[in-house]
Amino acid sequence: MQQYLQNKKGLVKNVFDQVYDKYDLMNDFMSLGIHRLWKKNLLNMMNPSPSQKLIDVACGTGDIAKIFLKYTNKDSQITCVDPNSSMLKKGQEKLNKFKNINWVTAPAEKLPVADNSFDFYTISFGLRNTKNLNKTLREAYRILKSGGRFLCLEFSKIQNPGLDVVYKNYSKLIPSIGKLVVGEKEPYEYLIKSIENFVNQDQLIELMENNDFKKCSYRNLSGGIVSIHSGWKI
Repeated sequence: MQQYLQNKKGLVKNVFDQVYDKYDLMNDFMSLGIHRLWKKNLLNMMNPSPSQKLIDVACGTGDIAKIFLKYTNKDSQITCVDPNSSMLKKGQEKLNKFKNINWVTAPAEKLPVADNSFDFYTISFGLRNTKNLNKTLREAYRILKSGGRFLCLEFSKIQNPGLDVVYKNYSKLIPSIGKLVVGEKEPYEYLIKSIENFVNQDQLIELMENNDFKKCSYRNLSGGIVSIHSGWKI
C-alpha cells in the first residue's frame, strides 16, 4: 500500500533535513511532553529482558533505544535505523556513552539486516512516513525471529467526537509553533496532512494480518490520539 504524500520525490527527506536539529524540542512542544509517556507505555507493553535484541526503525534521535537500555540494565544489543543520516548523527551524539547501539542509515522498506535476527521490532511515529506500508511490514516480519514481536506507536484516529474537535483545532496551531521553534512551518504542515491521511486502527490491523502477523491487537492512548499496535511472528 503506497502512501501518496510520502512518494512525492524528496518530500519526507526535506522535511526531516529541516527539523532534525530541534526534533526533540519540537516533540516536547507539540505533545506537551506526553510523547515520553507514550513511549514508556510502549516499553511497558514490550517488557524486554536483557538477553533480547531490538531493532528500532525510523528511530529519530534514539528515544526508544534509550528507554530500552534502562529496561534491560544497559546490556542489550540494539540496532537503530533511520533514513536520515543527520537525525542518526544527532542520536549518536545524544547516546554516545552507549557502545551497544548500532546506527544504520536505511529506509524501512529495505533493511540491511539478516532474516530472523531480532526479538523486537519497534517503529514510533515512523510508519506514517514510509513510502509503502506493505513493504515495511514485510521487512519487519522478515527480520524478526520466530516468536518475535512487532510494536508500532503511531498517531491514530480519535474515537471521541469532543476530543477530536479539540485536537483538530490544536493541530492547526502546530505549523505556527514549528515556525516559532524551528524556523520552518512547512514540515509541520506535512505532519498534519500525513496524520489525517494515515490508516485507522482497524485498517492497520488488517494490513498486519495480511502480512502474516498473528495475534494482532492495538491499544489506544490519550483517547486515540496515538495507538500502539502489536503483532507476533509465529
